[in-house]
Amino acid sequence: MQLLILGAALTYIITLYFMRNPLRHSKQFMWRRFLSWFPLGMTYAFMYMARYNLDALATAEVITKAQKSQISGWGFFVYAVSLFSTGPLIDKIGGKKGMMMAAMGACLFNVLMGWSLYLYLHDQNSVNIVMTLTILYSLNMFFQSFGAISTIKVKSFWFHVRERGTFGAIFGTLISLGVYFAFDWTEAIVKAVRPGFTGESYFFREMIQSVFALQHSEVTAFWLLFYIPAAILFVWVFIDLLLIKDSPDQAGFGKLETYDASHGDTTDVSTWFKILKSVLTNRVILMIGIIEFTSGILRDGVMKWYRLFAKDTGFGIAEIISNWGLWACVTGIIGGFFAGWISDKYFHSRRAPVAGILQVVMFIACLAMVLTVNTNPLVMGISCLVIMMAVIGVHSIMSGTATADFGGRKGAATATGVADGFSKLGSSFQEFILGAIITKETWHYWPSFLLPFTLLGLFFAIKLWRELPEGTKKYLAEVEKIKLR
Repeated sequence: MQLLILGAALTYIITLYFMRNPLRHSKQFMWRRFLSWFPLGMTYAFMYMARYNLDALATAEVITKAQKSQISGWGFFVYAVSLFSTGPLIDKIGGKKGMMMAAMGACLFNVLMGWSLYLYLHDQNSVNIVMTLTILYSLNMFFQSFGAISTIKVKSFWFHVRERGTFGAIFGTLISLGVYFAFDWTEAIVKAVRPGFTGESYFFREMIQSVFALQHSEVTAFWLLFYIPAAILFVWVFIDLLLIKDSPDQAGFGKLETYDASHGDTTDVSTWFKILKSVLTNRVILMIGIIEFTSGILRDGVMKWYRLFAKDTGFGIAEIISNWGLWACVTGIIGGFFAGWISDKYFHSRRAPVAGILQVVMFIACLAMVLTVNTNPLVMGISCLVIMMAVIGVHSIMSGTATADFGGRKGAATATGVADGFSKLGSSFQEFILGAIITKETWHYWPSFLLPFTLLGLFFAIKLWRELPEGTKKYLAEVEKIKLR
């Protein structure tokens, strides 16, 4: 059933892509653009599986919540800091090379994490597993930081500003698919490697046991949580090499004028310092970054903690827990499409109004969690799913779309890097704080910690409500003149 839903989601976004053609591109252009963004997006989605597989070690009780928070917190911090340097790099070398570097780096360090875990599970004195995983996971996250900015860099050349709301929805869908891979596929691996499991994934378990010759292993092969995502990424690297083109002109089409912030812009971005300066002195990008900081806290503050909350307190909903990745995927798709569609259709490609609406939704859901954390499991579960829906919408429309609009083609990767860097600082921040304060007796602090950040995000969304890049304003003015003739 899950694979049918996954297939339906992919079919839907592909169909939507080909149906949504407001600029009347040729069929050849639409197909060539599809062959550039779809492999790129799927590679990024599977990078989630190579990022959040660490959480499965905590739910499987190989490491503790506190250890998971330490490893993951440092990893997200490295991810965040590295984006301030990798953004200008991707603006120079292009998104295709950036994504291939991201996938290969994540592949390598997932293999090394798997090998370290293999040694530890066979002899716990052979490896300081927390220190080793902290170092290797941080290096994995350094290369992971190339992924989103490479995706947005390619998008900034292939999509006109009036098409980017739809692409933001597609990007949100791909993120949601990544969440599904990250949680439900890794959970399936955990079940498959455990001896004696005969549940609904029985045939998957038999395949895993046979392929990796685990039938007579005396140690549970949790290291496959790292090896399998690495193998999948390795395959996607070759697909990317063959299919991705950085821009229409590289694929034999003329240059596409996208009418973002680069339209008519003469800013000198010839060096790394000049690219970074042009972005860091842009107040709009910095305010987007603050909104993204709150989205990082809300996204990972729910996505990475709900199942642990349910396990510690018994206040989980079985249907949500057992299909957490699928629920997160479906709600994220809804949030991404809502944000992209509303932005283009009703707000003339302004992104902040949609983010503001979704921040209000998250505030209400967080407040419901605060009021029912010890009394109503159903409200807690539904509220978490509502937050997942809204926060993916915010992340896809702000980090996936607004940054490309205001950064322009010249600085799209750097602008996205700054915003995504703030997002990952939020992820790191919540890991350290919640890891320090949450025990089996203190889960009531969890939603109370999240609540104020919905208001902070709303405040800056309101500040940005009417902002548009100058190039987009000129385009809209030209369209309006044509209508009046």
